[in-house]
Formats: sequence, structure tokens, C-alpha cells
Amino acid sequence: MPSKTMTRERKWTDIKFEAQKLAFGPVYFQCVVALRDLGIFEYIQKNKEASILNIAKDLDITEYGVRVLLEAAEIADLVEYKDRDTVKLTKLGFFALYDRLTEININFVRDVCYDGFQHLTECIKTGKPEGLKVLGDWTTLYEGLSEFPADVKKSWLEFDHYYSDDAFPPAREIVFREKPKYLFDIGGNTGKWAISCCEHDPDVKVKILDLSGQIGMARKNCEAKGLTNRIDFHQIDLLDTFQKIPKGADAIWMSQFLDCFSREEILNILRNVHQAADENTYVYIMEPFYDNQEFPAAHYCLTATSLYFTAMANGNSKMYSKDVMIDLTKEAGFKVDETFPLIGSSFHTILKCSKA
Repeated sequence: MPSKTMTRERKWTDIKFEAQKLAFGPVYFQCVVALRDLGIFEYIQKNKEASILNIAKDLDITEYGVRVLLEAAEIADLVEYKDRDTVKLTKLGFFALYDRLTEININFVRDVCYDGFQHLTECIKTGKPEGLKVLGDWTTLYEGLSEFPADVKKSWLEFDHYYSDDAFPPAREIVFREKPKYLFDIGGNTGKWAISCCEHDPDVKVKILDLSGQIGMARKNCEAKGLTNRIDFHQIDLLDTFQKIPKGADAIWMSQFLDCFSREEILNILRNVHQAADENTYVYIMEPFYDNQEFPAAHYCLTATSLYFTAMANGNSKMYSKDVMIDLTKEAGFKVDETFPLIGSSFHTILKCSKA
């Protein structure tokens, strides 16, 4: 039976090991990227197990390169050695290769976040997205999104869409219960929600409100679908409190939009929405609230996403809790009529609001 001293020493040893995982986390992250992008993961899985020499030969990689990557992969529990020179994927390695959420998050961190996060400490001090300068000279990420390099834009859009696309079908059912004829899509981005609404209801018309770059992307997508007769566009910078949202909407939709702003900015935007709404207008806020998740992995990812906002997006926004968002809607003059929790893949909650 181990002594109390041995148990205590083992405990501190485990903690020290966890601390080293933090220290070398970026190294192992890049190792995973290399194993995936070089085709090593896929080669091992395709062959069920593979020798280091065959991997090196068939993928035209040096034996040295394969060995150092796989030695690190074993430590990270991504592969296990069958013998001295033969490996197979573990369950974690299989997920790193095939799980879509993992793929999207890895690409997003690598292409959008990785280099800029070296400036995180500076961001906390200044309240500005100092990491954004590795991508371009913009005040916020959203100003430059349409000008991103193709691979960076692709990774950003896939990340953004993954967390909302699966929620769109049940969200449409919720919104169209009230049969809106004219719907405002605030922060319409690429026009995906607007297009899906028009395909869902042949009578609805949609106005997309966003920055000029995003309006340009949305317009192209709407033109490609032949929907510009039902979808119109309104360029607006909602950080400029002098720019007012037009009136006339039966429904106002904001999906993963308000988390892009600070509390003060959210309150100003909601007050702007309030002046645009009438007593019959419903306002729908769809957000992945970090405290309203079914799975720990979702909470983990969303909390990390807050730091992306800090370092890369705007320096002052984050993922919010449900209660904070409800309090802000009430302060802006709305009441929450209904709450629809964990729709789609269990990430999102919809707050259905109207004027108090």
C-alpha cells in the first residue's frame, strides 16, 4: 500500500506534468497539424497500422521527420506503437483526422489566431485586437474580413458557419411561426441566413444590414441564387450610434452577432434595434451562451473563442452568459417572450423578444 508521502509526491508530479502540457501545448498543436497535412494520419488509418519506413517512403518524407512527429504523437496519445517501428492511430488520433469540429477548430486556430495570439498580453493592456496586425491594418477583424487571404477567409467562414448552420433549420421553424413578411438580418455576413429564409418561405423579403465588405460578399451570393428581387441590402456600421436601423421589419434577426461587441456596444445596438421596432416586431437573438451548453467540449471551445475576440477580432467582446444577454435586452427596453435552448447541435439558444 503506497504511503501518504508517495501519494502526495505522485499528485505533485501529475500537476507538474499538466503544467508542462501548457508550456509545450503550441508545439504539440503544430505537430498535429503537420501529421494531418503531411498525410501521415490518413496513411496510418488507411493501412490500419503502418511502419515508419513505409510512411517515409510512400509519402516522400525523411525517416527522421516521421520519427520525431510520431514520437511526439505517442506522448500526446494520438498513436500507439505496436512494436519499435509500427504504429496505429488511437481514438484521439482518429478524432484529429476525421472529426469535423476538430478539423474546423484546428484550421481556425492555425490560420486566424495562432500568430496573432503572441500579442494577447498587449491586447489585455490596451483593449485593442493587437494580434490583428499580423493579418492586416484594420481597427477590427470585421473591417478586413472580405480582404483576408483566401485560406484565412475560408477557415474563418467555416468556423463561423459550423456553429450556426446546423441551428438554421430549427431556427427557421421558430422565426416563421409568426409568418413575417419582411425580415431584417443584422450582421448578415455572407447572406446564408437570408438565402435560407427565402428558400424556406417563397413570400418573405429580407434586408441584410452589415458593413460594406460583408454586404459585397452577401450580394454576390444572393445574385448567384437569383434572389436579389427579394433580398435587399443596407450598409451600416452599428458602432456609429448616429447610424439608425430603418423601420418596417416584422422580424429582426441577429445570429452570433451580439457576441462580437462589448456590453456597452451591445446595449447601444439593442437600443438602436428598439427604435426600429414597433409593437408587432419580434426580435430574435441566437447565441451560443457559454453557460448553457450540454457538453464540456462546447463550454471549453466557447471560452477559448472569447480570447479570439480579445486578440484578433475587436479587443473588447466575448462569448456571454444567457443571463447577461437577457439583462441587456431588458435594459434596452425589450422583454423576453420565449427562450429556445440548445437547438441544432446543442450549441445555440434563441431569445425571442418584443418591446416591453
